[in-house]
Amino acid sequence: MDDLDRRAARLRALPPSCGPARLVAVDGHAGSGKSTFAGRLALALGEDVPVLHLDDLASHAESFDWTGRMLRQVIEPLTQGRDAAYTPYDWNLRRFLAPRPLPAAAVVVVEGVGAGRRALRPYLAALLWMDRGAEESWARGRARDGAALSGFWDGWTAAETRHFSSDPSRPFADALIRECSEGYEWLPAPGETACAHRSFTHSDGFPPAY
Repeated sequence: MDDLDRRAARLRALPPSCGPARLVAVDGHAGSGKSTFAGRLALALGEDVPVLHLDDLASHAESFDWTGRMLRQVIEPLTQGRDAAYTPYDWNLRRFLAPRPLPAAAVVVVEGVGAGRRALRPYLAALLWMDRGAEESWARGRARDGAALSGFWDGWTAAETRHFSSDPSRPFADALIRECSEGYEWLPAPGETACAHRSFTHSDGFPPAY
């Protein structure tokens, strides 16, 4: 069992946070590597673990104003132990598509910018922050998407800066995730604030399960 498997086992052992489910959020700047890490974490957590990408809830008109949709389509049914169904946004067609199911699994990974926002933290079993700075993350994202989307990135970085200025996630993270040449390094949380709302503080800054 490698390090990611061990940490995944500890995440699965956390108390349910959203009905019978344990929501594990992966937040960080756009381009920081959230999607790749979330996919690897989900595999380590088990084949039954779905990943919700918040890019599917956002849209051109609502880059960050998707909280209501998340609460109605995902959080509400999960708190009741029911499978959820959300309407994913197609960024090419610029419209929402037919509902997509999200099983009420024992663990659900939610990844995307703003996954640890204030409105969602009460429903999270753990909040993980990708520890890569904004400028480096955005540069990676721009390089990935190419010059054709440079205008989009100009608008996005401004909106992301406004979002994290008013509703930061990093100070509430339970662990910082740093991508290494091989695997990931899990670093102590920024402070004790992160654990205050979930009551599992530990002397070294990590929840006991970590």
